[in-house]
Amino acid sequence: MTNTPSAPDAAVPAEISAPVTAAELPALRRRIQAVLIASQILGGLGIAIGVALAAVLAKDVSGTEALSGLASTASVAGPALLAMPLASLMGSRGRRPGLVLAYLVGALGAGIVVLGAVVDNFPLLLAGLVGFGAGSSANLAARFAAADLAEPDRRGRAISTVVWATTIGAVLGPNVAAPAGESVAGLGIPAAAGPFVWAAGVFLVSAVMVALLLRPDPLLTARALSGPEESQEAEGRSLRAGMRAVRKSSRARLALVTVAVSHTAMVSIMSMTPVALSHHGAGIQLIGLVISGHIAGMYAFSPVMGWLSDRLGRLSVIGLAVGLLAVAALLAGTAGASHGQTAAGLFVLGLGWSAGLVSGSALLTDSVPQAARAAVQGLSDFIMNTAAGVGGLAAGLIVSQAGYGWLNVVGALLLLPMAALAVRGVLRRA
Repeated sequence: MTNTPSAPDAAVPAEISAPVTAAELPALRRRIQAVLIASQILGGLGIAIGVALAAVLAKDVSGTEALSGLASTASVAGPALLAMPLASLMGSRGRRPGLVLAYLVGALGAGIVVLGAVVDNFPLLLAGLVGFGAGSSANLAARFAAADLAEPDRRGRAISTVVWATTIGAVLGPNVAAPAGESVAGLGIPAAAGPFVWAAGVFLVSAVMVALLLRPDPLLTARALSGPEESQEAEGRSLRAGMRAVRKSSRARLALVTVAVSHTAMVSIMSMTPVALSHHGAGIQLIGLVISGHIAGMYAFSPVMGWLSDRLGRLSVIGLAVGLLAVAALLAGTAGASHGQTAAGLFVLGLGWSAGLVSGSALLTDSVPQAARAAVQGLSDFIMNTAAGVGGLAAGLIVSQAGYGWLNVVGALLLLPMAALAVRGVLRRA
């Protein structure tokens, strides 16, 4: 029996003219998920179009290859900087305003990138890349929006389906980078900046689609369905309340560590794999194939991870993530000149990331009160992206000083606190 309010009252958000009934809820879930999937495809496409040539553009504008790596750092900084303001906005106004804002910031950032390229200004280019990277915050937040109205025993599948949709945009993006570059010929815009023109347009389309179609807002609707007390608890939705909720829940802390460690280990190892491959004679085409296989591991199998998370439990899939990431570090770290073994390691690395992100995100949603979820989820994305940014920078230093093999050793060591907390969680349930 649903706890849907029996009549409209002050607890029901203004945009919900009448409470959603139990009979209407399944159709609403499907419609919300369809909109999120479509926006995820477009958002993933926008990010992938730009990322494909970001480092090349940074090299062209800065005039040195040494500074090209800052393009990736700036792009990662964007979602970290936007995570907490976005969480605050979503906590008070719902998912739709937050997603629209993230896409608009991404579009503005892409436009600034183009301007920086046209006037040949490297600091302006980097500032644009920070804003452009912030557009990916919408894709990250969409997975939690998918869980807002999902049944508790199907949250893993709801999250993983939206994550899976990113595969389409991520695969298409690099393939349309060349036509995007050609499309600006004769406009005074460098070809390497062409993808950012297209990315700005894609982000704007995503923003308009979410603004028009993501109605009623899934987070506000979930609060309305949870009852008057939950919906009116404004203080419980603050960022401070979110932090309190994490401190009170050992399972929420495990979820945060799982998401952060999985993402940091993946980014650190993946970012330096092309360098390791090139040192062993791999060409651009082979490196591209290895990274494509890695991306397939990240996204294409996320529905499987969601299904396992719902059927076997979050802790079991977190354990699977630890095992997969450890195997990936072993394969990649000992591959040497074996390109096939490196490719296998990167594919498994993607699978481990998928298992950790899906199960950790579902566990986080399960472990905190409805009112605090948006704040806690924003905190998760902030920690995840900040840790990955630090990990990416540290990875270059480790490889330059000790080698790619040691980077994988460090990546494996990062898994220890995640594994320890997971074992502790299992023992507490026993």
